[in-house]
Amino acid sequence: MTLALASVDEILQALGQRLRVQRLAQQITQRELAQMAGLSPGALRKLEGSGQSSLETLIRVVQALGLVSELEELFALRRLSIAQMERAAIAGQRQRAPRRRAS
Repeated sequence: MTLALASVDEILQALGQRLRVQRLAQQITQRELAQMAGLSPGALRKLEGSGQSSLETLIRVVQALGLVSELEELFALRRLSIAQMERAAIAGQRQRAPRRRAS
C-alpha cells in the first residue's frame, strides 16, 4: 500500500499490520511482545489491529522488536537543493534578537 494517498485510518492500520508482520517474522507471540515492551496484551492487540495507540506505545513496541533504526529517517529534514541547504543552515543559526535598552 502506498501511504501517500491513504487516509489517516488506512495509514494507522497499515502501520499496525506492518508491526504484526515483524512480530510474526521474529516468532514472538503478542503476549511475549507485550511483556517485552511493558504493555498490556490489549494495548498491543489494539495497535496491531487498528493502529490506534499512543506514541509511547508505538515506540515501546518498535524498541522491543529491535526496529529503532527504522525511525532514524522519520521526519529527518531532507535537503533537495543547495538553496534548501542554505536556508536550513540559516534557520539553524537564527537566534533571538537582543533586547533593546529602555532610554
